[in-house]
Amino acid sequence: MTNERVYKMAFSRVYPLLVQKAERKGRTKLEVDAVICWLTGYDEHGLWAQIDKGIDFETFFAEAPQINPNAHKITGVVCGVRVEEIEDPLMQKIRWLDKLVDELAKGKPMEKILRSWLL
Repeated sequence: MTNERVYKMAFSRVYPLLVQKAERKGRTKLEVDAVICWLTGYDEHGLWAQIDKGIDFETFFAEAPQINPNAHKITGVVCGVRVEEIEDPLMQKIRWLDKLVDELAKGKPMEKILRSWLL
């Protein structure tokens, strides 16, 4: 799949898959929302407004209030690629989100997922 196809995917279609991934492992939709809001700076209302609009990933991240300043500390492998080595800024943000939801699904404590211990 090309990056352009990923960028044009509707966030509203991917969001339920992120929630399902977490819920299968005993986590909640509220935790998924917290992770997304932490990364993007959206509040709950802003997140749902974007989902309701049916925007794509490119617009979702372009309109994000502020990417968390600790986002660059997200490391690890998603789909066989180290997220800290991704050069394309938009693809890196998408993979950061995927990595955070992976960590959530693997049972990591929220304070570690949200890099709260780094403050």
